[in-house]
Amino acid sequence: MTRYFTEDHEWIDVEGDVGTVGITDYAQSQLGDITFVEVPAEGTEVAKGDSVSVVDSVKAASDVYTPVSGTVTAANTALADEPELVNSDAEESGWLFRVALSDTSELKSLMDRKAYDAFVAEL
Repeated sequence: MTRYFTEDHEWIDVEGDVGTVGITDYAQSQLGDITFVEVPAEGTEVAKGDSVSVVDSVKAASDVYTPVSGTVTAANTALADEPELVNSDAEESGWLFRVALSDTSELKSLMDRKAYDAFVAEL
């Protein structure tokens, strides 16, 4: 499995042609206590850069953009009852949705962990 990151603080774990998407630990720390998460419905067609999810916190509501194009294959329904999973484990059990990638070449524009950590260090 390979993990990539966006400048909007989303991550995607790619295994085969399916990616699991969430927000980074940095993003959740900036948002504060998460109070609600809206995830896309299974079967939704998404294009790279589309706003497909919303994370509400005590500080603000934040759009989540899909790092790749494809079809949503699963949503993390546990977040409906436990949105705080994004705070406690943003980069694992706090994932938002899974997407079947329609164009794997889009991954080339994303950052690896080292590049993302350097990007965050400059903020």
